[in-house]
Amino acid sequence: MEEIKKYIDDNKQRFLDELFELLRFPSVSADPKHQSDVLKTADYVANQLRLAGADQVEVCETDGYPVVYGEKIIDPSKPTVLVYGHYDVQPADPLELWHTAPFEPQIRDGRIFARGACDDKGQFYMHVKAFELMMKTDSLACNIKFMIEGEEEVGSVNLGSFVKQNKTRLKADVVLISDTSMIGLDTPSLETGLRGLSYVEVEVTGPNRDLHSGVYGGAVANPVLILAKMIASLHDENNHITIPHFYDDVQALTEQERNALNTAPYNEEAYKKDLGVEELWGENGYTTLERTGTRPTVEINGIWGGYIGEGAKTVLPSKASAKISMRLVPNQQSDKITQLFEKYFKQIAPKAVKVKVTPHHGGEPVVTPIDSVAYQAAKQAILEYFGREPIPTRGGGSIPIVALFEKELGIKTVLMGFGLDSDNLHSPNEKYDVANFYRGIETIPLFYKHYAQLSTLNQVDKAGLVFNK
Repeated sequence: MEEIKKYIDDNKQRFLDELFELLRFPSVSADPKHQSDVLKTADYVANQLRLAGADQVEVCETDGYPVVYGEKIIDPSKPTVLVYGHYDVQPADPLELWHTAPFEPQIRDGRIFARGACDDKGQFYMHVKAFELMMKTDSLACNIKFMIEGEEEVGSVNLGSFVKQNKTRLKADVVLISDTSMIGLDTPSLETGLRGLSYVEVEVTGPNRDLHSGVYGGAVANPVLILAKMIASLHDENNHITIPHFYDDVQALTEQERNALNTAPYNEEAYKKDLGVEELWGENGYTTLERTGTRPTVEINGIWGGYIGEGAKTVLPSKASAKISMRLVPNQQSDKITQLFEKYFKQIAPKAVKVKVTPHHGGEPVVTPIDSVAYQAAKQAILEYFGREPIPTRGGGSIPIVALFEKELGIKTVLMGFGLDSDNLHSPNEKYDVANFYRGIETIPLFYKHYAQLSTLNQVDKAGLVFNK
């Protein structure tokens, strides 16, 4: 442990400088104009893996952006950890809301401000540096494989094919991901589940062209108004989703599970203050912790139509559109939910308009086991570093690849994130605490140490040679 601390102390500035260089790449996978930036980022990640000590490093082509792969096999008889992360980031828009340039990282009040600082460049890069220090201090206790992709923010559209085609190469005992959050800087937690996702775009068309709102207003349906009414009808007065059969497969929590979930530290006044709202809003009958982690949602991510430029233009628009995401919970299936949404949304549209629903991407909800050797190793690592056991929580976000790993590779995932919910993920002024960046680098080697030890004990126990631990 002291050797690890010393290595980090001796290399702190270099670690930070390298992260800043990574953050300067505008690797926005959703925007084609950043194609070359995304490819340059992949090359940078691959080079950093080589410098850290990885073998077989390769920038693997896909039908979209490449996957960066690297490995270090120290002993085939030892357990293998597959580290997953993503080097692509969300668009930085709206740029005018950033206090500093999104791709020119700066430190303010002990926090790194930049797009991708937390999601996920800052978090996956902790693993690269933790790997480096384990190599330099001769303390790597397990085999390690890295798979860092460039399309997570657009639904990992080509990763499924890559995983299926590379099952032998990706063979491992567990997946380790840091793309999630913890409760607080001094309140460690481990996420034990993630919501799934169905993401769609809708378009409502009325007349065959934009019209003069004075000449035609009152006689022709306004697509913006119709779309707004349709969207409003997706929830009832209790904020319950109205799509027929939407809740059919929802796995309700038991009272015991609800009570355990709500023991996590939560200050509603601080929550509201941080968000700048006077009142919270959500499905009646559930707490905030339940709403954000264990209940499905329908949210409007963007809506547009008509004239939105400077000044006035009295137009009755021909079209209106919206982007809609649905977060799903265990037992719900993204394809099924997408079909239910499309059927209902077209059904509630008046004949005065035409409706088009375009599915984009999705992913399945997952629950990770808390009795696995890998989870216990993560728990022990956090206990050793923080001096307190992590609180198990449910994450509100989605990482579609987690379900794919389980399906295609037959292995479970440990979600050991070091971000905070307040880190402005997908928002202007994304940030990441410098302290948590270093905490991650120091804690991750402890996971490998405990995972190797517990895996050995577990193997001996299964062989019937150990009866009491």
